[in-house]
Parts: sequence; structure tokens; C-alpha cells
Amino acid sequence: MPSRERISNVDTAWLRMDRPSNLMQIVGVMLFDGKLDFARLKLAVEQRMLVHRRFVQRVVADGTGYCWQDDPDFCLGNHLRRVVRRGRLDKAGLQRFVADLAAKPLDQRRPLWEMLVVDTALGGQALVLRIHHSIADGIALVGVILSLADGASGRAGSTPLVVSANHDAGEDEHEQDIFWRALWHPLAEAGRLVSDLREQYSDLLSNPKQLMGFARVGRDVAGEIAKLATMANDSPTRFKGKLGTRKQLAWSEPIPLAEIKEVGRVLGCSVNDLLLTAVAGSLRAYLVDRGEDVAGVEIRAMVPVNLRGPDDMGTLGNRFGLVTLELPLDDENPLARLYEIRKRMAKLKESYQAELTLSILGVVGMLPRFVQQSVLDLLANKATAVMTNVPGPQTALYLAGARLRQPLFWVPQSGNIGMGVSILSYAGNVQIGLMTGHDLVPDPQDIVDRFAKEFDKFLMLVLMEPWERLGDPEAVAAALARESP
Repeated sequence: MPSRERISNVDTAWLRMDRPSNLMQIVGVMLFDGKLDFARLKLAVEQRMLVHRRFVQRVVADGTGYCWQDDPDFCLGNHLRRVVRRGRLDKAGLQRFVADLAAKPLDQRRPLWEMLVVDTALGGQALVLRIHHSIADGIALVGVILSLADGASGRAGSTPLVVSANHDAGEDEHEQDIFWRALWHPLAEAGRLVSDLREQYSDLLSNPKQLMGFARVGRDVAGEIAKLATMANDSPTRFKGKLGTRKQLAWSEPIPLAEIKEVGRVLGCSVNDLLLTAVAGSLRAYLVDRGEDVAGVEIRAMVPVNLRGPDDMGTLGNRFGLVTLELPLDDENPLARLYEIRKRMAKLKESYQAELTLSILGVVGMLPRFVQQSVLDLLANKATAVMTNVPGPQTALYLAGARLRQPLFWVPQSGNIGMGVSILSYAGNVQIGLMTGHDLVPDPQDIVDRFAKEFDKFLMLVLMEPWERLGDPEAVAAALARESP
């Protein structure tokens, strides 16, 4: 009999989260200059991807849950193949093709992933990926996919890129990752405190200061539980509503990361603060142009936070929690919006929400399916979007002899959440990907096209306004009003 391995409670939760309107698939598109050498691509997958057993295992149910079981009929051709069709896809055609795939379930009889090579009219081929979230989280999967790369030269036989699933690049390389790295430390400390509680009980009785530290963590965790339980729904907008099965997706053109870093330095904000503010501004402008009242409107985003420790390096599975970030859309002053988001991000760094939500997923993975759906719906109904920010390699990569020009990905949304926002940096640039429910937002490219315009507002302020005035949004707004004709 093929070998079996019990699926973890957290991964079980993701496995059972599929709905016709929201499939738990991580979808990616890699745009290349020129054609991929299919034989080399196949060899790279065999040697660097299939060493992870999850990619040759299927899901089987037993009396008490689910297991990973080796697929006795595994054939790589069922998962990696060329798409043969008339003509080459332009950007809009490729977006429709991928959106249709995002709404199509993976074959449950086989390992839950596939790669498709597609001819495009964008200067080369595209590699389209679909991987079920139960296999691994985004951080782990980025490590696996990038490990397929040939190396910097792109020549056959060159040293493949080695990518850590828990990379921790220096601030100069990945300043936009500062939030995730800063957030990890208090969360990790909380986890260590909780896991060591029993062993150190006797020490606590003789060490009042340490006891106070545990009490503080316990109080904060209890506060986070209460906050999640009593959290009000966010503002009603056209971004929320009943979902159909159709999806729409879009992506922006790259923005130079160096420019974002420099603007952030002048404004005293992280790259992550600027990117999130640009997203919020894009969503606000979209609503305003459609005549929607944005007074008092805030939308809540569920933000994944990497909780992988040193022992998790190179492993698959899901090791992340979620925090909730409210994006203010009511203020038309971009500086005021930026500083408010910066303040909220700073507060989230002291939160224990990520560890708590990971624990919740572990618990609901053990419960009956209808109970799991009720718990997850409670959380999902509090939010409008799922939003991720992943720092990729800052040098261009090659795969199967072709240069990777632009990697893109879209995160799945759970429950009735109808919007997924993915921010990705690569080779000195940053871009945004957006997936929406067709019935709610049929034209996500209209939102994405505003992303660069929102960033340009900050660039112009830095270039035109005295730097000492930029810390006061109201003073800047007053000055601009006086200067306008």
C-alpha cells in the first residue's frame, strides 16, 4: 500500500475551505523573455520540486480525517504540460485565461497542483501555476518555485538558485519586508513564553518579574481574543457582496523599488506603509469615480504574517497567522492616509493576532466541517480583502534558459471575501496583483492602473514641497490649495 501521512490540523482547515465561489488555490503567472526549454523545465521540476513528497501525493479521506498518500499512478505529464491553442495571448487574453483557471477546481484524484506553459504576445512564454493552499503557504511555495531557477547565468548546468523559505534579507535589500520581520519577534517571544509555561512554573513562583511577564502576555492574548470576537463588520462597499463563481484578475506595470525607498525615507515611512497607502488610494479613487460615498469608509484587510521559525526552513505546510488591518478610504489627503496607516501598522507590531489565528485554524481543522465553516465565516465576514506583501529576489532569474521578466501571484480568499491583493517585489521593481469576484468588481484593471498614480502623488510632494512641511498633512493641503488656480 502507498505510504500515508496524516494531514496536519491547520492544513486540513485549508483543505476543507474550498467553496465554488472561493477555491483555496494559490495562482501564479511567470512571464518570460523568449521560450522556455520544455525538456529543461521538466528536468528542473523532477529534480528540485518533486523531492518534496507533497507534489507526488494526493489527498485521501479516512474515518477520522485526511492523509497525504503517494499517488500510485503519478505522471508528471498530468501536472506539467504545454497549452496548445490558436494564436498568442495578449495581456487581457492571458488574464482571462488565468481567471478561468482560478475558478476551476484542481483534480482531487491527483496531487493538487499544475503548471501550464502558454504562448503569449508579450515577448515570450508564460508559466501559469496553480497549487492548493493545503500543500503549503505562500512563503514556502515561493521558495520551492524559485528553486527551479537556473541561476544568474541562465545556462544549462549552472548552479541552481537556493532559496530559503524563511529568508531574512537585509533592510537595504527588502525594506518593504520590515513589517513582517519586526512583527515576528514579539510573536515568537509570545510562543516561547506559552510553550515553556509548564516547565518554568516553579521558577515563576520564585521570580515575580518573570511571572509579571507571563501575566502581561496572557492579558494581551486575552485582549486579542476579545477583539476578534467583538470586531464589527467593516464598511459596506461594492467590494463586498454575494459572490458568484467567476473571477477577474489584473496586474500593474512595475514601479522602481529605489524610488519607493527614497520617498519613504523622506516621509519617514517604510516601503510597506507606502505600498499599502497606494492600494488604499486606488480603492478609494475607484469608489469615488463610481459615485459611491466614502465618508467614514474603512475596509478591513486580512494580512498573512509568516510564523516560520528556524526548524521550519525547507518544509511545506502552513505556518502563518493573520492580522487585521483597517484601511481608511474616507480622507482624500494622501499624506494623512499614509500617516494613519503607519500608525496602525506600528500598533499591529505589538499584536498577538497572528499566533492566535494560527491556533484557531489548528483547532477548527479538528472540528466537523460545518463548525469550521461557521467559525471561518465569522472571521471572513469581518473583512473585505486578503492582502499580502512578498519580497522576491532582487536580481533577474532564469528558468529553463529563459529570463524571468515578471512574476505575479494571487492569494485565495476565504468565505465571502471577494478581493485578493498581492504586492510582490522582483529585480528592483514592485508590482501589484489583484483578484476580484466578477459579480462585484468586473474591471480590476481599473483599480490596478491607479496604483502608480497614487504613488506618483507622494513622489510629487517630495519633489515639490519643503521637506520640513511634509510631516503636517493639513499644512501641505492648505499650501496646495493656495497654490492652485
